[in-house]
Amino acid sequence: MASVVRYSTEEEEEKAEGPELESEDDEESGAESFLTDEEMAYLEGWDPVEDFDDYQQDDEEPRTSPVLQHDSSPAEDPSTSPAGQDASPYASTKGEQPPQHGRKRGQTRARSPSPPHSRAQGSRSKRAQRLSSGRTKTRSRSPRKPPPVYSATSWTTEEDPDACPETKRFVPARPPGHKLNPDKTYTPLDLFKLFFSNKAALTICNHTNKQAAKKIAKGKKYTWTNITTEEFFKYVGLTFFVALVKLSKISDYWKKNTIFSVPFPANVMTRDRYQVISWNIHMSDPDKDGENDRKKGTPHHDRLFRLKPLLDTIKNACLAFYHPRQNLAINERMVAAKAHTGMTRPMKAKPIAYGFKLFVLADSSNGYTVDFTVYTGKSQFVSGVGLAYDSVMSLINKKYLGSGFHLYVDNFYTSPKLFKDLFSLNVGACGTYRDNRKAYPHTDSNALKKNAPRGSIRWIRQGPLVFVKWMDTREVSICSTIHPAFSGNTMKRRVKTKGYNWTTKCIPCPTPIMEYNKYRGGVDLSDQLIQHYTGHHKSMRWYQTLFFHFLDIAATNSYLLHKDLCREKQEEPMSHKDFLEELTAQLCGVTVKTPCAQTHSSHVPVAITKVLDVSRRASYGRKSCINCRQTRKANQCTPWKCKECDVALCVIADRNCFEAWHS
Repeated sequence: MASVVRYSTEEEEEKAEGPELESEDDEESGAESFLTDEEMAYLEGWDPVEDFDDYQQDDEEPRTSPVLQHDSSPAEDPSTSPAGQDASPYASTKGEQPPQHGRKRGQTRARSPSPPHSRAQGSRSKRAQRLSSGRTKTRSRSPRKPPPVYSATSWTTEEDPDACPETKRFVPARPPGHKLNPDKTYTPLDLFKLFFSNKAALTICNHTNKQAAKKIAKGKKYTWTNITTEEFFKYVGLTFFVALVKLSKISDYWKKNTIFSVPFPANVMTRDRYQVISWNIHMSDPDKDGENDRKKGTPHHDRLFRLKPLLDTIKNACLAFYHPRQNLAINERMVAAKAHTGMTRPMKAKPIAYGFKLFVLADSSNGYTVDFTVYTGKSQFVSGVGLAYDSVMSLINKKYLGSGFHLYVDNFYTSPKLFKDLFSLNVGACGTYRDNRKAYPHTDSNALKKNAPRGSIRWIRQGPLVFVKWMDTREVSICSTIHPAFSGNTMKRRVKTKGYNWTTKCIPCPTPIMEYNKYRGGVDLSDQLIQHYTGHHKSMRWYQTLFFHFLDIAATNSYLLHKDLCREKQEEPMSHKDFLEELTAQLCGVTVKTPCAQTHSSHVPVAITKVLDVSRRASYGRKSCINCRQTRKANQCTPWKCKECDVALCVIADRNCFEAWHS
């Protein structure tokens, strides 16, 4: 099903009110948003290679996922079949009915769920075809290929010892931690410029000036002066100021003459200047954008061309200035966007339901973003093994990392092939898995029952892989090449007694689950740091949305480097908010603490009359002090009065009626 793509005109873009309005126009990127069946399956949380069998079917039958269950009969090995033939004896002739095996009364055929889009589209469209063509209800289809069945005889309990493979020695390519000079003092601006260097800023300024000149030549009516690196960093500083001080619209930061006015942004840059920079910010060379656009539909077209060279600069800096510790995590990160570019995707299970999808490799100890890739569609991963497999292998660079690392992933990525290939690279892996996927052990012998007590454990080892099932409030399945199945660990749980009272109970817990809960949140921790003070706001172009996300990555990684430096020097690091405030001030060329504003008052003592004759100044023009008359009932004359109140008041060393009157 294709989504509707809207192309905005140049006039509509002129009417847009700055960064608050987001155009769905994607004149530069190719706005194809048609999704293949495999991409739609991925959006529903399926990996077609791992979750579906490649069985033949006729035109009437919608695609469904395979039935993964224990088969007591031996499965035929596809490798023993003649070349070019299917392993099933009934798959060669279309329409031939396989032998009907009887079922006991009351027994139904088990089906595992298929992706919702396949069921919905397939059932409606095929039903309409049958009704229009007058087909009968009787259909013939070829049987499915049997899923691979392992020779594991039965599940083992926690009472049986597990022979875990030898632990891989941790040999990182570089010492873990920051790669900075420990004797040097780094300010927040110094750390930020490790990721956004002056050279990268100059490149963006040159491309932004070209883009503005190109738009003005097309008839855009706004004033433009070339942006410099100094002004660019002030623009970035105001972007972080917007992240720290939340208002509903960008224009509200320049609102005047109200109690809600924010004076600082107007002292750095005018509103119109900030908005016109936001409209024209450009990372790639506009002269080369057209050349890349003409390659659409060919393998030479680069969908991320407008993010470069900044994308490469940020990724290289993330890798260069920090080396991760032993425990890593890979997960998806969503960047909110509304534009339909062909690269934006829905993701129901994430807090951000629609936007750009990034595959992120993060350090589980602190959330540092080590590496990431922007998902551009199915064509990005062409190995044929599967999207989950390719996304992980594209981020694991043994030459950069070294060996002996432990990787934690969720059930979308976990597969025996992936874990075995990582194990061959001396990288251990651990992750939850889905029972209905292929290549997992499916035997009912001594299996975990639905009514098993809490804390029950079953496991099967197949070489370096150990598959563990654990009963908590529900059944949890996990696979690991790092840990033994059970090491005597326990976990506290609140349970209800027979008297309907709640009590705390210690139940056995498998070792892989204990370690998985400890280290799986590396990307989640990174997302929390980014989203709390994010510079993201609505933009005119899709690549500008990712530009703001690159700012967030640079600022967050800079803060984590600051914490690492302070920990090494045994100093107290700044909080995340204090670090961003100091970074914002340094980018804008000011200090966080400003001097107290001087109060201007017109209540000052002045002479009652101006006397030019020096001999008469002591006595001429004197008036009775109003404060002396009211408080002391005395008639004291003075040559001084208050300029604002216009009343005579004494101002002498032993009697300051001026101060007493105004207090």
